[in-house]
Amino acid sequence: MSTQNENNTATALHLSALSQYLIPFGNFIFPIIIWSSSKDKSNYVDNQGKQCINFHLSIFTYTLLLGLIALTLIIILAVNGAEFHHFGNGSYVADEFNHSNVPGIVATAIVTGVLFVLLLAAQFFLTIYAAVKTSNGADFKYPLTIPFLKYKTVTVENDIINQDVVENEA
Repeated sequence: MSTQNENNTATALHLSALSQYLIPFGNFIFPIIIWSSSKDKSNYVDNQGKQCINFHLSIFTYTLLLGLIALTLIIILAVNGAEFHHFGNGSYVADEFNHSNVPGIVATAIVTGVLFVLLLAAQFFLTIYAAVKTSNGADFKYPLTIPFLKYKTVTVENDIINQDVVENEA
C-alpha cells in the first residue's frame, strides 16, 4: 500500500504532464524531474513515473508515425497527381492535375487526422484519469503504452513482509 505522500507525488507526476499545453515537451520534462527526484524513495512513485513517461513517449511515437503517414500522402498526392514542366529559368510548374488518386488518399488522410485527434484527446483524459486513480493509491496502467522504461514488480508477499517489518519495528 502506498502512503498519502506517495499518492500525492504520483498525482503531481501525472498532472505535470499537462504542462505540455503551456511549455513544449513539458509532458516529458516535468514528469522526469518529479520521477527522478522521488524514484529511489518509493516503488509506487517509481512505477507510476515510468508509466507516465512511457505513455507520453508512446503517444509522441504514435503522433510521429501519423505525421509521417500524412506527409507521405501529401508527397504522393503532389507527385503522382500533377505533371511537372521545367522552364529554362530553373522553375517548375505543375500542370494537368490527375484526380484519379485523390479519393483514396484523401480518405486515408482523413482517417489519419481523426486518429491524431482521438490520440490527443485520449492523452488528455487518460492523464487526468491517472491522476485521479493515483490520488486514491491505485496502481494505474495506461493502455497502448510501449514499455521504454521497465517496471519493478512488487509481489504481494513482499508487501506483507514489508508491512510486518514496519509493524514489528514500531
